[in-house]
Amino acid sequence: MSDESVEMGPIDYLVVEFPGNRMTGEGFPLLVDLVDRGIIRILDLMFVGKEKDGSVVGLEIADLTGDGALDLAVFEGASSGLLGQDDIEEAGAALEPGNSAGILVYENLWAAPFATALRRGGAQLVASGRIPVPAILAALDATDADQPPTM
Repeated sequence: MSDESVEMGPIDYLVVEFPGNRMTGEGFPLLVDLVDRGIIRILDLMFVGKEKDGSVVGLEIADLTGDGALDLAVFEGASSGLLGQDDIEEAGAALEPGNSAGILVYENLWAAPFATALRRGGAQLVASGRIPVPAILAALDATDADQPPTM
């Protein structure tokens, strides 16, 4: 199967730190909604914790909200094999001791047809990145400060 014929969107990853291992589960219904609407496909989801001594340990999917239900049961078994021990260690290195993190690898399904069309035409991605929200807000604030008041 050639790269040009595979309809696949860009693959991204996130490492989200939870200070003091405090996971409320508030974001998980939104994540499920993204999957249900076909916007993303979860390839890997795993949780790790960084012990006070600096060691990194895997965490089980759990009842985050304390209501007796496994909040993440819908994601149980989401493992493509893309995440290796080196990725887990790298994510753990970014954590403060006593905190935990979710590691999410996902495909941007919304972009698959566009990416496939570009590949068929011989194009290739040579750079990508993400601009942090605080940087955008600061830039917008600076732009607003430079603008004269409007009437």
